[in-house]
Amino acid sequence: MSRVGKKIINIPKGVKVNINGLHIDATGPLGTLKYTIPAWLSAKQEGETILIICENLTNDKKAIYGLTRALVNNMVTGVNKAFAKSLEIRGIGFKAAVNGTELHMQLGYTHPCVLKIPAGVTVQVAENTKISVSGADRYMVGEFANKIRSQRIPEPYKGTGIRYVGEYVRKKVGKTGVAAGAAAGGGAK
Repeated sequence: MSRVGKKIINIPKGVKVNINGLHIDATGPLGTLKYTIPAWLSAKQEGETILIICENLTNDKKAIYGLTRALVNNMVTGVNKAFAKSLEIRGIGFKAAVNGTELHMQLGYTHPCVLKIPAGVTVQVAENTKISVSGADRYMVGEFANKIRSQRIPEPYKGTGIRYVGEYVRKKVGKTGVAAGAAAGGGAK
């Protein structure tokens, strides 16, 4: 059995789960999310818990079994408590602002980077450099945060770009650092 797949999913208070064959709907204070499980799995609700069941588990089905359980758990958790990702912008003149349903960013290019905020995702900008992405769907939050980060990936020489809060980017020594090492006696004779 899959270790993740056989775990019980607890339903938090304030969340309603409706299982209709292969379709699972979760409704909570943050909205409604839907998921369809594979045909060879089944879901059973017992009181305040959900159990994903697999009859004939083979090696190739173990990963899908665990993934399905994790996706249903994220769905049930997300409609009750929003998932969030925080990013920070580093660089002179780099800034961001939310205008309606768009995120506008100045990232050192000749043009502003404009991203349309997907439905179900909330974006907040603090101090022009701190971006917070939140929403009920964990996949959508992570995907949009990664899309923001991909506009200007952290660069290892100057340290500029967009990074997740707490992300470590190793700084590299540039050409001047290599030349200084050679002048100090580290070069070939």
